[in-house]
Amino acid sequence: MDVNEIQTIEHDVVVIGAGGAGLRAAIECSAQGMNTGLIMKSLLGKAHTVMAEGGMAAALGNADSRDHWKIHFRDTMRGGKFLNVWRMAELHAREAPDRVNELEEWGAVFDRTKDGLINQRNFGGHRYPRLAHVGDRTGLELIRTLQDHGIHQGIHTHMECTALELLKDGDKIAGVAAYWRDTGRFVLLKCKAVILATGGAGKAWRVTSNSWEYTGDGLAMAYDAGAELMDVEFTQFHPTGMVWPLSVRGILVTEGVRGDGGILKNSEGKRFMFDYIPERFAPETADSEEEAARWLEGAEGARRPPELLTRDVVARAITAEVKAGRGSPHGGAFLDIASRRPAEFIKRKLPSMYHQFMELAEVDITKEPMEVGPTLHYFMGGIRVDAESQQTRVPGLFACGECAAGLHGANRLGGNSLSDLIVFGQRAGMGATEYVRANPGSVAPDHDAVKEAFRRATAPLNRESGESPYALHDELQDTMGANVGIVRVEEELKKGIDDVAAIQKRAETVKAHGSSQYNPGWNQALSLRSLLVSAEAVARAALMRQESRGAHTRLDYEGERDEWLDYNVVIRKSKDGSMDVEKVKRPEPDAELKRIALSELEPLEEEVTAERAKTREVADV
Repeated sequence: MDVNEIQTIEHDVVVIGAGGAGLRAAIECSAQGMNTGLIMKSLLGKAHTVMAEGGMAAALGNADSRDHWKIHFRDTMRGGKFLNVWRMAELHAREAPDRVNELEEWGAVFDRTKDGLINQRNFGGHRYPRLAHVGDRTGLELIRTLQDHGIHQGIHTHMECTALELLKDGDKIAGVAAYWRDTGRFVLLKCKAVILATGGAGKAWRVTSNSWEYTGDGLAMAYDAGAELMDVEFTQFHPTGMVWPLSVRGILVTEGVRGDGGILKNSEGKRFMFDYIPERFAPETADSEEEAARWLEGAEGARRPPELLTRDVVARAITAEVKAGRGSPHGGAFLDIASRRPAEFIKRKLPSMYHQFMELAEVDITKEPMEVGPTLHYFMGGIRVDAESQQTRVPGLFACGECAAGLHGANRLGGNSLSDLIVFGQRAGMGATEYVRANPGSVAPDHDAVKEAFRRATAPLNRESGESPYALHDELQDTMGANVGIVRVEEELKKGIDDVAAIQKRAETVKAHGSSQYNPGWNQALSLRSLLVSAEAVARAALMRQESRGAHTRLDYEGERDEWLDYNVVIRKSKDGSMDVEKVKRPEPDAELKRIALSELEPLEEEVTAERAKTREVADV
């Protein structure tokens, strides 16, 4: 193979992934004068971000003027069980309002308050109505806005182009080996910096809200290039995915249904979430529905029903009801908004949900409840990055969005994902730009490494026989569902690790029939390695963390352990190619941030009110 004969494209920065984070990063790079390339598995506008429904969290204060970045920061830290990277949570809370307002300036059409401001809705774990939204199609509007703005920035888009491996010059990033999905032809993208915005690896599980793109490509590429993975044991199971019919099992039912008044019931018609309010959320005297409701509406300020507790709490509650024999006919729970809101309200506020259930399940949600259950939804962990720049420990390699770790800690609050994309997409773009400017010398990928990357990619096509990539993927999903699910124990985790290792061994001889053109079997074979790396990382990290915290529940280590709050689980690729898993001491948080996060709510609200009054006085002068 002659590298000089391979199609070669040169950019300053290559962004891998065209969801919200990737588009925002590419826009920033281009606006800073960088020659920017954006590659994506699918077509522009088809990223998984379009499936995000409920809204983006930002302390705009439009629905409740008491909201403030400090309270958003406090909510995020508490939702993440204090395992978040403190500085990332601060930056996110501070900068999210500016990024949302920026979207409005770029043409985003948000739902409006009576005063014409961006409207905001309630969501689980948020003190105030904080989610800026567009009905239940917020992700679609985010992508539309970024896409329409981005195409005027001089960004070079490379559609249906899949990254295979990151290429280096010494220890520095020098390019990306990729291929065109339609023709199967290889392409070499030379660059000085790469920004990974590839999302999670939800397709390692069968019941997932994630789309086909979510195969952990960014996690695996970063891992192979020498970057670290962090906190990948924290995989969020969204409490409400569709459970019937089987053809749509796992498809997301937005938290906006509960935010707009929907309640959860079991097969006995009981509103069961009142039985699962954690002690830290309810006083010991709340021994009745009425008393718990009064507490939720009083001590917590604005009405906050138990259905809007954090996602880990609600998902485990549904699982417990099903195991107790009180589940819905198809193994979930009933989500009822029909008895709570008029049909016109539902169709106006939740149009996608109305049509989704009518078309896919023949259920009219304005007249009858939905059957819902937990679905693998989100990776809180991912590639370890610097909070300010989003750079990994590999010079020139950056990551943002779901594939990057840090912001969400042990459990993500709903709505924080979309604002995460735009806050840290922008920061990754700035970080990559500053890196390129600080390193003006040329870099060139090693020719032997390029040839090896493409030889590895063609191997499944050149074998006479071998394992089916579809069968192996199916087995991987079986073992992850059975052994690395919503609740975990040591014996099952060890079995999951052994099963993944066995599948990895068989995947060395995977066979894709046919040519490289329009070959979904070959695409599946190439995605399999990323899925296996991601699955192994999750299982090993889950085995290492001997406690239950947030989205990581160990039945053999129940409850949060104080000693584990001091550690992240970090994964690296060893020199012999094996996966190293290590407990890494977390740095001490900034004293002021720690004070804010640990503050009681009422004193913090008084502090924020006093700050605002002082700011107004200064402005008046």
